[in-house]
Amino acid sequence: MIASDLRSGVEQLGDMIAEASAIVPFTGAGISTECGIPDFRSPGGLWTRNRPIPFDEFVASPIARNEAWRRRFAMEATFAAARPGRGHRALASLYKAGKIPAIVTQNIDNLHQISGFAPEHVVELHGNTTYARCIGCGRSYDLGWVKQSFDASGGAPDCTVCDEPVKTATISFGQAMPEDAMRRATELAQHCDLFIAIGSSLVVWPAAGFPMLAKNCGAKLVIINNEPTEQDDIADLVIRHDIGETLGPFVGN
Repeated sequence: MIASDLRSGVEQLGDMIAEASAIVPFTGAGISTECGIPDFRSPGGLWTRNRPIPFDEFVASPIARNEAWRRRFAMEATFAAARPGRGHRALASLYKAGKIPAIVTQNIDNLHQISGFAPEHVVELHGNTTYARCIGCGRSYDLGWVKQSFDASGGAPDCTVCDEPVKTATISFGQAMPEDAMRRATELAQHCDLFIAIGSSLVVWPAAGFPMLAKNCGAKLVIINNEPTEQDDIADLVIRHDIGETLGPFVGN
C-alpha cells in the first residue's frame, strides 16, 4: 500500500514500529544524501560522472588503481565532513531502545557507526570507504598512510606485508560479496518481524533480495524511497517522501 501523504505514512509507520519486536533496517544511498554524500544512479550521481572501475580492472591495471585512488582522495573532504542525518539518528534511537538488533546497509560512509550503532551491529554489504585494505592478505590501512604513500611515489601503494594492491575496504563490481556480512544479513532478514528498506533503489543484487526474503519469512515490509522500486507491489507500506522528513519524527523516540 502506498501512503497517500507524508502524515499518514508516518502514522502508519509509527504503528508498525510500535507493534514490532525485531526491526531490521536496510539502508541505501538515499539516507545519506541529506548529509552531503551524493548517490550513485540519480542524475548528477557519482556514476553519471565517472564510470565505475571493476575489480578485475583495478587488480590488473596500475592506471586503474591510480585513478581509483585519485577519485577517493577527491571525495575525502565530502566524507570527512558528513554527519548523520535525521534518518541515521532515528534508526540509532530505535537501536538504543532495543527495537533494532542490527542494521544492514549498502552504504560505505560509516555514518551508522557515527550515529550510535556499535560497529559489530552494522552489517556492511558493500564495505567501508573510511579505511583501506590489502586485497591479498587483508591487512587494514589508514587512509592517511595511503595518501602519504601515493603522494610520495606518484602511484597507488602495495601492501607492506605481501605486496598485493591496497584498495578502499569497499566491494567493487566483480568483487566477491563478503561472506560473513551476507550470512548475517540473511539471518536478520529471516528472523525479524519488520523490515524497512530505506533509500535503496533495490536493483543491486544479491543485496536487493533481502526485503523479499524478509517478507517471505513472515515480516512486514516497508519501503521508504523517493522513486518507485520493483518491490513496491509486495510491500505492506510504501512511503515515497523525503527520508529525513519521514524518519525525523522518530529521532529521540
